[in-house]
Amino acid sequence: MKFQGKRSLLLLLLLSITLYLGSSQTSVSNCVLDIPSSSSLVSSNCELYHWGGFTNGCCGPYFGDYLYALGVRTNQTGKVFLNPSEQKNCIASMEAFDKYFTCYGIEKLTSGTGGCSDYTITDVINQLGDKLRRLEEECMPLSTNGRPNETCTKCLKAWEDTRGPESANISSYLCRFAVLVSLTSTRIFDKESILEVYKCLGEHALSAGFASANQEVKARGNANINSGLWIAFGITGVIVLVFLAAVALFVRRNRSVPSVQNESSDSPSLKITLKDVYAATSNLSASNFIGQGIAGKVYKGVLSNNQSVAVKHITSECYMETFVREVRSLYHVRHHNLVALLGYCESEGECFLVYELCHNGNLSEWLFGNGKVLSWIQRLEIAIDSARGLQFLHTYPNGCIVHRDIKPSNILIDAKFQAKLSDFGLSRVMDLGQSYVSSEVRGTFGYIDPEYRTNHQVKASGDVYSFGIVLLQLLSGQRIINIDFNRPMSLGKMARDVVRGGVISEFADPKLKGEYSVEAFDIVLKLALSCVGLKRQRPSIDQVLYSLEKTLDISL
Repeated sequence: MKFQGKRSLLLLLLLSITLYLGSSQTSVSNCVLDIPSSSSLVSSNCELYHWGGFTNGCCGPYFGDYLYALGVRTNQTGKVFLNPSEQKNCIASMEAFDKYFTCYGIEKLTSGTGGCSDYTITDVINQLGDKLRRLEEECMPLSTNGRPNETCTKCLKAWEDTRGPESANISSYLCRFAVLVSLTSTRIFDKESILEVYKCLGEHALSAGFASANQEVKARGNANINSGLWIAFGITGVIVLVFLAAVALFVRRNRSVPSVQNESSDSPSLKITLKDVYAATSNLSASNFIGQGIAGKVYKGVLSNNQSVAVKHITSECYMETFVREVRSLYHVRHHNLVALLGYCESEGECFLVYELCHNGNLSEWLFGNGKVLSWIQRLEIAIDSARGLQFLHTYPNGCIVHRDIKPSNILIDAKFQAKLSDFGLSRVMDLGQSYVSSEVRGTFGYIDPEYRTNHQVKASGDVYSFGIVLLQLLSGQRIINIDFNRPMSLGKMARDVVRGGVISEFADPKLKGEYSVEAFDIVLKLALSCVGLKRQRPSIDQVLYSLEKTLDISL
């Protein structure tokens, strides 16, 4: 009877809390960030996450979700912190969803105060790249390391060393969080690992100097919290928290094991079973076949979580080991203009790579296929998206990543018509400080930098050359060699003839039907020719992106 009474009490609590949860699962409204409104119920101790004194009050649970949401936004926009108006709306929205929400610290992470507050992710990479790399090296093994305490200590040290020389200076805190948000933006598809980093940094106090800067704020925060909350809700809070802990334990024990295994490997959260691969593609059904490359065939499929995917079946023995090795080294490289690697599967005699599915095919199909037409604006937007993806690769914190195979068929277009670079099988990563790495010549005929063919030096400028060829194809709708003439002519020579006095309309893709800005067309044409010129005279991808964005403004 005693047990049944307790059970009845738990059932009543479950019913009331379930009703509450059901009414608070939507995202926080009026906020540019996608913050779950149920964040305050995630932790059983809101005081646990204090970030060494940076945050005070009952904001720890929300703060982690807030940081992750910032990282997602940074991945999409390049901006790190919210402006004052956006910040005010987000804080007000969180307070509206949880009347007991009391957080001091979030308001400091606002742009407009100078220094790191106004940084973009590019600024972080350029100014604090060494700090970003160290934080990633020391903190990201947390989810797989067998000795988490030791790893957390190293992570904390890297976090503490990220600040400026004056520990109480708010600008130092902003720089530290700018680095953390930037790291998050590169790992938004690995949320579990990022949350482990937050747990380490949030639960453990840093040096006294770091915490002391907020002691006065903390005192005020604690006073506000203690004046009424503990009296009015203390007993109920304890009961609810104990119950939530019991429910969480029950759910954890009974949760089904996902197909992605957390093993100790180079990319533990990405491994997918062979059974899941075959189930997703209906046993590699011919009806799901969507293409073929030199490494193998590509199939569309749907995972058990309803995620649409493209599955690359690597069957060529000469590509199996090197291709998988290259892609594994890039599993953590995430950007909205790069096709995301969702998983991989290794089995005896065959390998699979699982990517997000881009429903609108590739740029080659749109440029050279029948019945498909790209407007002038769409072409510019595809060029800009692709340039942003390349910019991210060339400025990656751990070292410049050279794609080595930029071409229309490797530029995919998703359901929202956003362009994404794909196929990193030939990519090479250069260490910091390296201007090039030596390698055998790899790539696709017509897109390979002539100087690379001669000296075998892999450089970022080689990607710029390939991208210049793609720009010429976006303008003309032509393949590398124009075979319509009595004497075949390269696309580059055709473009140079136009610049020397030819007629633009003769070079422009007939599918455009003259509907384009002549001024913008001329800018892109000259930009493309500068990309395919001599290496020492080529623009950087940053300069290319700036010019393309300028032409879009002219065209709108």
